[in-house]
Amino acid sequence: MPSASHPDSANRHATIAPCPAGQARQNPFQSILKKARRRAWIELAWKFPGERECLASFLALETAEVLAGAKPANLIRVVDREQLCGHNLYRLWKRYGEQLLADSGLCVATMRENGCGILLLFYRPQLLETCLTRRGSAAFLKKAGYGATPSLEGALRTLRERFAREHIPHEVGVFLGYPLRDVAAFIGWSEKPYSCQSSWMIFGDPRRSLALAETFNVCRRRMAELLLAADNPLAVMAMAQKG
Repeated sequence: MPSASHPDSANRHATIAPCPAGQARQNPFQSILKKARRRAWIELAWKFPGERECLASFLALETAEVLAGAKPANLIRVVDREQLCGHNLYRLWKRYGEQLLADSGLCVATMRENGCGILLLFYRPQLLETCLTRRGSAAFLKKAGYGATPSLEGALRTLRERFAREHIPHEVGVFLGYPLRDVAAFIGWSEKPYSCQSSWMIFGDPRRSLALAETFNVCRRRMAELLLAADNPLAVMAMAQKG
């Protein structure tokens, strides 16, 4: 349930107590959310004018949490248009993507491809398999129609089939390492009230979910700092994978 991948998330009805008259509503976790601003790749793209380096910097930042082992997978949309840096990342992915991932420890599965670009799931195979086979996750996916004990390959195949029929299958949040209670509440399988929005919609007591979101954000900030200090983003990817 990444926010960029859930344009319909704003249509969820949040259960929030009414404000006293004349007072503006304030989210008690707003200060945490402000500090969690994600670094945008375009902020550092200028540093890597070469084609391979440009794509490598994009992949390194957008998969930072997965490279660090903090997250099993990331869903990344690569659009087929020229970016502000002057490169078309979709065309660079087609040209160099496989080579750049060779030593990264990551695998990639295409979820959807059309005239607008490509939607890719980058994942660590062992970490994702462990995530999907946990008791709670396995029960969740069984309820979602993935079978009793799907293999990693089988689960990815079913997810890809869902992407062919739906804009964003909501159970993708399980693959992305989001808390099951947030994914279940988003789908409507539980009655937990909406709390706040981070990289995904959070329900019920938000503290554990916000702590996890901050872990992901720390990985991204660290990767951004490494890229800004580096000359070779390929070496940064390799270093992140080993670390």
